[in-house]
Amino acid sequence: MLRSLFILTLIHSGFIFSEVYDFEKWAVGSAMSNVSISTDGNYLSFHQRLSRESDPVLKIFNSDDLSGEPYVLGGETLEIVQSSWIGPEEIIVVFRGRARENIEGFNQGVYEYRLALFNMSTKKFKPLNDRGIGSAASYSIGLENTLPYEDNKILISYNEYKRGSSYRATSYYKYNLKTGSKSLVLKGREDYYGIIFDDYGNPRYASGFDVGTGVYSRYYRNVGDRSWKEYFSSSEDSLESFRVVSYPSEDSEVYVIASNGEDKEGLWKYNIAQKKFVKKVYSDPEADISGTFGHYNTYKHPEATLGIRTSKAKPEKLYFGGDLSLEQEAVDYQISQAIPNSYYTRISSTSNSGDVLLISNTGPRDPGSYYLYHKGQIKFIGSTRPNFDASKLSDVTFIQYKARDGRVIPAYVTTPNEKKDKYPLIVMPHGGPFVQEMVMWDPWSQLLANNGYMVIQPQYRGSLGWGRDHYESAFNNGGQGGYKMQDDKDDGALYLIEQGKVDPERVAMFGWSYGGYAALIAASREDQIYQCVIAGAPVTDMVQQLNYYKNRLRGAQEIQQVNYRKDSISPINVVDKVNVPVLIIHGEDDQRVPVSHAKKYVDKLEEYNKDYEYLELQDADHFSNTLFYKHKMEFYPKMIDYLANDCGPEGL
Repeated sequence: MLRSLFILTLIHSGFIFSEVYDFEKWAVGSAMSNVSISTDGNYLSFHQRLSRESDPVLKIFNSDDLSGEPYVLGGETLEIVQSSWIGPEEIIVVFRGRARENIEGFNQGVYEYRLALFNMSTKKFKPLNDRGIGSAASYSIGLENTLPYEDNKILISYNEYKRGSSYRATSYYKYNLKTGSKSLVLKGREDYYGIIFDDYGNPRYASGFDVGTGVYSRYYRNVGDRSWKEYFSSSEDSLESFRVVSYPSEDSEVYVIASNGEDKEGLWKYNIAQKKFVKKVYSDPEADISGTFGHYNTYKHPEATLGIRTSKAKPEKLYFGGDLSLEQEAVDYQISQAIPNSYYTRISSTSNSGDVLLISNTGPRDPGSYYLYHKGQIKFIGSTRPNFDASKLSDVTFIQYKARDGRVIPAYVTTPNEKKDKYPLIVMPHGGPFVQEMVMWDPWSQLLANNGYMVIQPQYRGSLGWGRDHYESAFNNGGQGGYKMQDDKDDGALYLIEQGKVDPERVAMFGWSYGGYAALIAASREDQIYQCVIAGAPVTDMVQQLNYYKNRLRGAQEIQQVNYRKDSISPINVVDKVNVPVLIIHGEDDQRVPVSHAKKYVDKLEEYNKDYEYLELQDADHFSNTLFYKHKMEFYPKMIDYLANDCGPEGL
C-alpha cells in the first residue's frame, strides 16, 4: 500500500508538516555518479540517468562552460558502470553486461565486465579487452597506475583465464594510449602478488604466500633492483593487522597501520630494512584509526603523508603539522565552510597543476553533491538525489551503550524530523558480519526515518573498527551468532526504550545478508521485544553456507568463519520457536547467499504454520548495485506497508 505524499501531525500547540517522499524517489538510482576531471582540468564528466529505469549515460563537459551542451556516451548493448580520466583527453570506461542466466557458484554472478578507452579528440573507443561478454576465455585487465609523469602511457595488469579455472599470475605492462602497443614491466609469478607500483611505473611492494609453511610475506625493492626483499612476515593463522599506508622512494621508515600486540589498530613507523617497528605515532583508546591522508595535489606531492583519518562519530582528520599539513588544513577548512551541509567533504581529484579541484560532500543531509573549483570560483555541479530537500532528511547521532554483559557497543541512531515523544524503532544491523560500518548517508535508514521510524544501527561484537577484542569476541569462545551478538542488538533497542525515546510496543528488526540472518534469529527469541522482523537475503543454514565456500578458506579466515559458524544458531533449526510475523525478501540470482536459503526456510514456516510473507526479486543479486528500480519498487512499498499494517497486532 503506497503511503500518501504528506502526513499531518499535531504536536503540542502547533501543526508540523513532515514530507514523506514517494517510493519512486527512493527507488531511482543516483542521478549522477563517477564524477571525474581530466588530468589538465579541461574536461568534467559524470554518469547520469536520463529516466528512472534507463542505464546511465556518460556526459562530458568543458570545464569552462558547465551550462553548455555535453558530449554524451551511452552503452548500446552494455551498461556503463564506471569511468575515470587517465589523461587530458583519454578516459577509461567500464561496461557491464549479463553473461548468463544463472549464477555459477560463490561470488560467480551473472554479469561480466569489459573495458574500453575513449578519446575526446577522435571520439572513438578502443577496446582494452576485446573478447565478447560471456566468452569461454576472457582477458582480465586492470588499471594499476595512470603514470602521471609519462605522457600517453598508463600501467595495466593483464592475464587471460578460462571460466572454471584459476587465474594465471598477473603480468604488468606499460600501455601506449596513442599506438595501443604495450611493453612488459613485470612478468607474473605465482609467489608474488598484489604488486604496488610508484607513479613512474617501478614495482616497489608485493605480497606472497607459502602454501607449505602457511606464511604470508611482504616484500619491497628499490628502484632499479631486480629482486624482492622481505620486510614483514606472519603466520596465516595470525589475526594481527599490518598494512603499509605510505610508500617512500627508497628503503627506509614507512607508515603502517597495525595492532602490534595491542587491541586497537594505530599508526606506527616501521623500518622495512631492519624489519622492525620503530615507534607508535598515534592510537585511539576507543577505536581503530581508519587511515592516513596526503596532500590534495598528489601530482606535486605524491609521497606526502599529512595526517590521520578517524571514523567514530563521523569521519575526521588529525593533522600532523608542518607547512604542507597546515596548508592542507586551511584548504579543508575553507571548503567545509563553503559547502552546504558539509559533513564528509573532500577534494576527490585535481588537475595536475592543482588549479582545478573536484570537491565532493556526503552526509546524513546530503546524499552526495559535487562542486568544481575553477578559475577562483566554486561552482555547483549537481547532486546524486536532486529531488531530496536537505531540511527534510534526518540527522544521525553516534551513541554508546552497555550490553547486558557490560561490553560497550557503539551505534548510530537516525531520528525522524517529525518530532514525537516516543518513536517506533527499527533495529537495522549491518551485513557481514565482520565488516566496518560508518553511517553517513544511508538510504535505507533515511527511507525508514522519512516514514516516521527511528533507526538504530548497532556495531555489535564482530564489527570491525573497534579493536581486536570487539571483533574476535564474536568467535573466540564459540560462535556468538544468535547469542551475545544478538544480545548486543536487543540491548540497543532496550537502551533507547529506557531513555524514553522509543515506544516498547513498536519495535521491529530489519536487515540484509547477515542482518537478515539476525532478523530471523530475533523472530525466534523467547524473550521477545520485537513486533515483527524483515529479513533480506538471509543466511538460514550455517552449515549450508559454510559448505558453499569452505574450499576457499585458509588460515585466519578459516578460523574466523569455522569457529563463528559451527557454534552459532542456524535460523532453520529454530523455526518452531518463531513467535512474530516474518517478511522475507531474497534475490533470485543471489551469488553470495543462494535463494535456496530462503526457500528452505519458507518451507519450514509452512510446516509449522507460522505467520510470514515472502517476496522474491526476479533477476536480483545479493548486492545493492544489482537492486534496480524495478526491484526497489517491489521491495520498498512492501516493507513500509508491512511495518505499518502487518507488524504485530496493530502494525508499527
